[in-house]
Amino acid sequence: MDDRTYTADAEPGDTVTVAGWVHEVRDLGGIAFLILRDTTGKIQVKFEKDEMDDDLVETGLNVHRESVISVTGDVEEEPRAPTGVEVTPASVDVISEADPELPLDPSGKVDAELSTRLDNRTLDLRKDEVKAIFEIRAEVLRAVREQFRELGCTEINTPKIVATGTEGGTELFPITYFGQEAFMNQSPQLFKQLMVGSGLEQVFEIGPIFRAEEHNTPRHLNEATSIDFESAFSDHTEAMDACEAVVKAAYEAVEANCQDALEALDLADEFEAPEGEFPRLTYEEAIERINATGELDEPLVWGDDLPTEGEHALGQDVGEHYFITDWPSEIKPFYIMDKDDEVSTGFDMMHPSMELVSGGQREHRYDHLVEGFEQQGLDPEAFDYYTKMFKYGMPPHAGWGLGGERLIMTMLGLGNIREAVLFPRDRQRLSP
Repeated sequence: MDDRTYTADAEPGDTVTVAGWVHEVRDLGGIAFLILRDTTGKIQVKFEKDEMDDDLVETGLNVHRESVISVTGDVEEEPRAPTGVEVTPASVDVISEADPELPLDPSGKVDAELSTRLDNRTLDLRKDEVKAIFEIRAEVLRAVREQFRELGCTEINTPKIVATGTEGGTELFPITYFGQEAFMNQSPQLFKQLMVGSGLEQVFEIGPIFRAEEHNTPRHLNEATSIDFESAFSDHTEAMDACEAVVKAAYEAVEANCQDALEALDLADEFEAPEGEFPRLTYEEAIERINATGELDEPLVWGDDLPTEGEHALGQDVGEHYFITDWPSEIKPFYIMDKDDEVSTGFDMMHPSMELVSGGQREHRYDHLVEGFEQQGLDPEAFDYYTKMFKYGMPPHAGWGLGGERLIMTMLGLGNIREAVLFPRDRQRLSP
């Protein structure tokens, strides 16, 4: 529609054609109002029954909610209208009629269960507060890419169909690939490491990962978006610096550019980008502080992974984004370099409510890498495409992976990670 005007651009004195969805119709007797909604907002269309053609009035007032229409008419100032202007229609064209029985109410007057919303995602995103989540998500990804480029990174795209899993184990989705067994990739980890050994040196990727974990919690997905970073000639501390910069850039961009979306989510007054350096606690300090809270039935000891309730207790104690460093070697993957026999260079970056990032300096020495495979019960020969490149001059390097949906979930205080995904995939949901 070349002559279409967005509702936000309609000015008094203009003659416009606006198009969108019928948000609601209010019939007050001699006068009636239709609220038309498009991606920029809403506009009121006024029908004065005694002064208008009967067919025009009938078309405008009998159309069902959520039908797609176009309206051509004059824009007039009207302080009592929702946006301060209204259109007096010369014509109304019903482009696509909606069924009168809607599976959910896009106006938001009637709440719907999350499962109903996800089953009808197209309708769900017609609600301002739901659309706002994905406007913010888009801005986060834009800002993250920009920050990576400022750090000197090249964007890469790695395979999502692989012959072997990144970390082995059972958390893999098997597929048949031309008669061979293959898997959906758990992580770009091995491929991004190979790239730092190339001429690219510093790389990032934003893409899907697949984990066949049988979780059914508000913070786990089986298909997620991973934001990955890897840098040659960097150690774990420099990787943490980059991680902090990327997360801060995401928050700062949302604060600067998404005020309307934050307003729709009732977050405009309280949303603040983090300031100052994120605290860095060692693993030993973390378990000591968790134990001191008294929130766990049994105190944590060296070598324990942090349970969810422990993460929550520590998050409440710290009160801001923070890192946990110096994890035990025995509970970090084979590709994480060790400082000594007990302590690794592995780190996690945490929001007060959950883990967002896992990273560390990588093992770049061939013999040590193969030894790590064997210690974790993995066959180095199955990963020959990866390990052999470490014979040809692999620099020291470090990196991390950040859960994109978890970043959005924690940033906006969403109750379920599925709210941050257009079409989530979990144990129960394969469609839509």
